[in-house]
Amino acid sequence: MCHVIVTCRSMLWTLLSIVVAFAELIAFMSADWLIGKARSRGGGVEPAGPGGGSPEPYHPTLGIYARCIRNPGVQHFQRDTLCGPYAESFGEIASGFWQATAIFLAVGIFILCMVALVSVFTMCVQSIMKKSIFNVCGLLQGIAGLFLILGLILYPAGWGCQKAIDYCGHYASAYKPGDCSLGWAFYTAIGGTVLTFICAVFSAQAEIATSSDKVQEEIEEGKNLICLL
Repeated sequence: MCHVIVTCRSMLWTLLSIVVAFAELIAFMSADWLIGKARSRGGGVEPAGPGGGSPEPYHPTLGIYARCIRNPGVQHFQRDTLCGPYAESFGEIASGFWQATAIFLAVGIFILCMVALVSVFTMCVQSIMKKSIFNVCGLLQGIAGLFLILGLILYPAGWGCQKAIDYCGHYASAYKPGDCSLGWAFYTAIGGTVLTFICAVFSAQAEIATSSDKVQEEIEEGKNLICLL
């Protein structure tokens, strides 16, 4: 018989696990990892001086495999950018370092998504093959965090590729973004990685909460729905 056990710590761990998985997935798919040099509508770099009559500049963005650029065919709309993958296949990703980043991040995100899915069912099933699901999921989150760290360390090493130089200028090189600035997706990936390890630690607290003496007493009394603060 399934005993539905809901505690504050287990619910918080479940919610954090879901949020972390979605945050990392959205960051990975985004093109806003690097924000490029200001460009005019025609595609050239916007001059630094206060030249008169030049079109309003925009900042193209570049991700691991995607990019956002101004659509030169649209002249009368403010939101006239085109976003999508610049690489049609894995081999077309601009840098070998970014290819490695994509692999490590994809593995880490896959593990996080699986843990987020399993975490929903921990209210009803707390163990499998005599192993605590919380402890197993916490271990998997720690492993996922290591993959994410490797990916984030390798990503800046690819800033010297030709694609990054086109967006960030000739001063761009490994771990030096040149004229580019870092976008929200990069910071989101870092924040998600930190939260991943927090989730891994918090899973132990969720395990303690769901296996406490109070919970065992409620189960022995025959209650199927157990809610504890």
